[in-house]
Amino acid sequence: MCVCVCVCVCVCVWMSSVYFNKGENCIAAGRLFVEESIHDEYISRVVEEIKKMKIGDPLDRSTDHGPQNHKAHLDKLVEYCEIGVKEGATLIYGGRQVPRPGYFMEPTVFTDVEDHMFIAKEESFGPVMVVSKFKDGDVDGVLNRANDTEFGLASGVFTRDINKALYVSERLEAGTVFINTYNKTDVASPFGGFKQSGFGKDLGEDALHEYLRTKAVTVEY
Repeated sequence: MCVCVCVCVCVCVWMSSVYFNKGENCIAAGRLFVEESIHDEYISRVVEEIKKMKIGDPLDRSTDHGPQNHKAHLDKLVEYCEIGVKEGATLIYGGRQVPRPGYFMEPTVFTDVEDHMFIAKEESFGPVMVVSKFKDGDVDGVLNRANDTEFGLASGVFTRDINKALYVSERLEAGTVFINTYNKTDVASPFGGFKQSGFGKDLGEDALHEYLRTKAVTVEY
């Protein structure tokens, strides 16, 4: 999940948070909450950048968007988008297989996504950006919505206000929170989720505990 409250950060960061590796990324920002006052500009700039993306051979370094990993997954993504439209979300861009040989899914953008909808609750694991609005300044309200999920692997917040960024990052129920960036991990930083996103941590000092055999000895004298 991502909470976006400004458009000052390069739109490419938002794009990569969703479309990196065709969305086949365990920490992809599948759902974004965007403040109403910047929503339309945000969507316009995202669509503008999507149209510049080169779809093709993933082994070509100039390619921005390759194929999904297999046909069954591609079919599920198309079905996922059809459900979104059926439930009343607005399909702004994409939602279909690219008309060319291969398992290519169009980079997709949905808006007007409500919390009860299937696409708001279920991860696509594909190149689908799911956008919901929130009222300007309603930070606690959007935090409640963002945390209303059984999962909590990674999240992000984009804002000019560092106080707001730290407030949100402290309260997001996710094992990783990115501020004004995304997908940047480090071997020294522990990685792992909350809730149904798993136990324990990879990387960092915390990961070393997985290799230790800790014994507790209690003596009464």
